[in-house]
Formats: sequence, C-alpha cells, structure tokens
Amino acid sequence: MRSKYLLICTFIILSGFASKTCFADTEQPTLADYKSGEKWVWKYKGVTSAGEVRADGKDTKKIVSQNGDLKMVTLHSTIPLTDIVKPNKSKTPRYSWPLSVGKTWTFEEHWTSEDGTKGSTIQDAEIISFKEETVAAGTFMAYTIKYKGKITNSRGYSADTEDVYLYAPRLKTFIKLTQIQKDYLYVEELIEYSDK
Repeated sequence: MRSKYLLICTFIILSGFASKTCFADTEQPTLADYKSGEKWVWKYKGVTSAGEVRADGKDTKKIVSQNGDLKMVTLHSTIPLTDIVKPNKSKTPRYSWPLSVGKTWTFEEHWTSEDGTKGSTIQDAEIISFKEETVAAGTFMAYTIKYKGKITNSRGYSADTEDVYLYAPRLKTFIKLTQIQKDYLYVEELIEYSDK
C-alpha cells in the first residue's frame, strides 16, 4: 500500500514539474535570442467575398550584422534589433508579455496609412491555446491568440474585426495570421524559416 502511495505522489510531483516546464510563460524575445543570418518569409493573400484579390505577395525579414550590431532588414527599412526588443511600455500592446494560456488584455493602436488616412484598431485579446501548429514552413509549438474588436478611420470606414495569430516562441514571431474584416479575408503564413 505504501509503495502505491509513493508511486502516486511521485507521479503527481513529476506531472506538476512537467506542466511547469512545458507550459511556462513566454517572455518577450531579447537581443540574445537572435542571430545574424536568421530569415523569415511569409506568403500573404487578401480576398473579398466577391473574389477580388486586394493583396497577394511575399514578405521577408532577415537579421544582418552591420558594424557588430544586429539589425532586421525588411522590404522598406533596416531596423536596429535593440529597437525591436525594447520592452513595450504600452498598456494596450499587440502582445502582452509574458504570454500564457488564458491571459486577456486590450490591444489598441492608432495609425496613419501611407496616403495620410488616420485610423484606430481596438480589440479584446485572449490567448486560447499553446500547442503544435503546422504551417508551410514546418510544425512549431505556438500560442493561438484571438483578437476581436473594431477598426475605424478618418474617411468614415468602420468594421468589426477578428484576427487570429499563431505565435511561435522559438521563431520569435507569428507563423500564421488570419484576419476577417467585413467581407475581406486576409491570410499570412510563414513559408520559410532559416537560421544560417
């Protein structure tokens, strides 16, 4: 009887340890988490319910070393990684660190588009799960984060929105994004990742 009791106690202790190590909260990536040569490529497409394609292409980000400093190179800019990993002091961020299943917060962003239109996105966010997710680039442990709310702009546009991000801690970014806005569906999926 005593050996059964010890076995059950050991199982409970090990289960608790495993759940803490496997499902620990995820902190914001730091400078030390990146290395020169890392590259992410996403494929994106946005289509209306009438079949009109409004977006279709690829987006690439790469880490390079310039004069000993790591930088992220995108299509339109080169950003010092120190700026990217700087803690976000906003009370309404895109990602509320540390990430953990069940966490909720409000995401709020005020922006200006390239044509000068001003807008706002306000959404309630919730982390639904943390599990293996498969995209074109492979299979990764990822958080499913759902955002629901509204987007408005200075030209009178207003729409309910629902965004679902799959965020993979190992890759330090999202591996898939699905956005629904009125009659518009936008999907962006990671198709390639390399760290060489």
